[in-house]
Amino acid sequence: MPAVQPLLFTDIAAPAAARQLPVIGEQRDISYYGSRPRTVMNGPETTGMEFWSINPYTGCAIGCAYCYARYAHRYAVERVTASADDVSLRHELADLPPWLAFERRILVKENAADSLRQQLRTLARNPAKWTSLREQGIAIGTATDPYQPAERRYRVTRSLLEVLAGYMHLPVSITTKSPLVTRDIDLLKRIAETAEVVVHVSLITLDRDLARKLEPRAPTPEARLRAVERLRNAGIDAGFFIMPVLPGITDDPEALDALVARMAAAGATHVASQSLQLRATARRRYLPFIEAEFPSLVSRYRNAYAGGYTVSERYRAGLKAFVEGLCVKHGIRYGFSMAQEPRRVRRRVIGEEDQLALGI
Repeated sequence: MPAVQPLLFTDIAAPAAARQLPVIGEQRDISYYGSRPRTVMNGPETTGMEFWSINPYTGCAIGCAYCYARYAHRYAVERVTASADDVSLRHELADLPPWLAFERRILVKENAADSLRQQLRTLARNPAKWTSLREQGIAIGTATDPYQPAERRYRVTRSLLEVLAGYMHLPVSITTKSPLVTRDIDLLKRIAETAEVVVHVSLITLDRDLARKLEPRAPTPEARLRAVERLRNAGIDAGFFIMPVLPGITDDPEALDALVARMAAAGATHVASQSLQLRATARRRYLPFIEAEFPSLVSRYRNAYAGGYTVSERYRAGLKAFVEGLCVKHGIRYGFSMAQEPRRVRRRVIGEEDQLALGI
C-alpha cells in the first residue's frame, strides 16, 4: 500500500383542492407537496454532465448534514410556485431558509412516470438524442435520494423503473442510502436483461451512532451492507460510495480500513471515495452542525475551507491513494464498476465541481 499523509487536518397544510401544490403528506416536521413538472429527465446539455439524470423528488428528508444539493431547493420552489395564486402556499414553502427547506419541504413528482414516458417517446423520434441516451445512460438520484422515506408511500422511483423496464438497451445507474432499493430487484433484473444496471449505495461510516448524527433519517450502516449483499445475490451490479469523507470525523485510517473490509465482505463490485465539499448553502447547515457536535474541529474546518469549497489537493490526493490501497488489500475494485455501467459514466467518479451541475 502506498505511503500517504495522515488523513487529518494537517494542512488544512391547507385543503389540497385549493392549491396548485397540494400537501399530500406530513411526517412530523416534514411536509410533502405534489408537483407535476413538465419534464422529469434532464439531458447532458442541461446539466453539463455526461449522462442523463432523473430525480423523483425535489428535496430529501434524509437530512444529511453535509449534503451539497441543498442549494438547489430554492430555485426548484421558485419555479413551481411562480404561477401559484395561493399566497399562503408561497409563504409556507418559503417559511424556512432554503438549506433547511431542502429536508423539510419535499416536492413529490406525481406525474414522473407519465412525464418520462412522453420524453422517451419524443427522444425515440430523434436518432441523435436516442443514441446519446443509450450510450450515456440514465442516472437516478443525482441530487436527492430516490429511495428516501417518501418512496415507501409514493412509489415514484418504482413507477420510473417500470417505464424504463419497457424499453431495451437503456443503461441505468442508481445512487441511494436505502435498502428499499431491493424492493425493486424484479425491475432491475428486467432492465439488466438488455442494458447495464448498477446500484451505488452511499455509506461513510460503520459507527451507527455517528451515522445517526450525520444522516438523521438514513437507514443504518448494517441495513445498507445487507442491501448490497441482496443485490449481488440477485445478480445486480452493486457497490459503495464513501462520499463524502468528512475530515476529522470519518477519515480515521483504521475506521476506513474496517469499512472497506465490510464492503468487500458484502460482495460489492466497487468502492469509490470523495472528500467533503462545502459550497455556500451547504456551509449554512454543516458548520453550525460542527459547532454543536464537534466543537474542537470548528477552527480547523474554517481554516481548511477558507480558500474554497474543497480541502487541499494534498489531502484529496492522500485520501484517494489510501482508499485505493485499501481496495487492493481487500480485493475490491476502486472507482465505478466496469462490468455493467453506462460507457460515458464509467470513465470517472463524479467530480466535486461537477456535482453542482446535476439536475433536479
